[in-house]
Amino acid sequence: MKHTIKGLFAASAFAASVIATSTGAWAQDPKQCQTVRLSDVGWLDISSTNGVANFLLTSLGYDVDLKTLSVPVTYQSLQNNDIDIFLGNWMPAQQKLIKPYMDKGTVEHVKKNLDGAKYTLAVPTYLADKGLKSFADIAKFKDELDGQILGLESGNQGNAKILKMIETDTFGLKDFSVTPSSEAGMLSAALRRNRREQPYVMLAWEPHPMNVQLDLTYLDGGDDWFGPNYGGATVHTVTRAGYSDLCPNVGKLLSQLTYSLKMENEIMGLIAEGEEPDVAAKAWLQKHPDALEGWLKDVMTRDGNDGLSKVRQALAE
Repeated sequence: MKHTIKGLFAASAFAASVIATSTGAWAQDPKQCQTVRLSDVGWLDISSTNGVANFLLTSLGYDVDLKTLSVPVTYQSLQNNDIDIFLGNWMPAQQKLIKPYMDKGTVEHVKKNLDGAKYTLAVPTYLADKGLKSFADIAKFKDELDGQILGLESGNQGNAKILKMIETDTFGLKDFSVTPSSEAGMLSAALRRNRREQPYVMLAWEPHPMNVQLDLTYLDGGDDWFGPNYGGATVHTVTRAGYSDLCPNVGKLLSQLTYSLKMENEIMGLIAEGEEPDVAAKAWLQKHPDALEGWLKDVMTRDGNDGLSKVRQALAE
């Protein structure tokens, strides 16, 4: 009986939203939609997207509860109704994790929120201009590179791929080695070389502030190792089952909220410099207010006023 009542309530809320839309009236989201619960898995890119959502939702009159969870626990929490939204479903990397929940219908896909994410090897553009544009070109520059490829911490998946290429002499890399480091250490090494226009090859990915700090060229030819489109990925918004029906105003926002690589790179850079994610998002939006129009079309405040006007007001404060 409990599940039946819950289902009827969600259905009636959805029906009310449809009627409201068709008649031009405003049907307020139910009380349980007042607090919006999002997962924060500790990645800088998710901090940036959560920061944008946090700023928008609080400006619209909602409370935001950011819960720090791992990716596997995030999907379990969506199923258990412990959180509402996850903005960081990276595909295809998370396919195996999310599939059981999608098959059971306990997690719902809302939309793709980011296109063009990538993870592969890259070089500074001044080196690409000298001819290092693909995996097959790396060995030609062995002396200039001192036979090194800048990697991440030992055991990292990207490092493992490079080590396998070296072991199998793929692309003629048998005499190369991987220099393991933390993310910060790897980027620091790249920045030092960059200042002197010294050559280097590094693991790189986007979105990330490195794409603002460094003029990078991602290398062609690594599809068999990192996947097509430069280890390409898309990022998606998912929710617990029935959330957008129960909370149609927040659902409307989620259905229109998309990001760009450039936007995330810039917001992530502000966060890396010490800004809180919602403050960084506000600073970015003050420079790019036109982004609000598409996101907030037909979205209202929690108490039924025009959402776009209210968020613009919050930006001016």
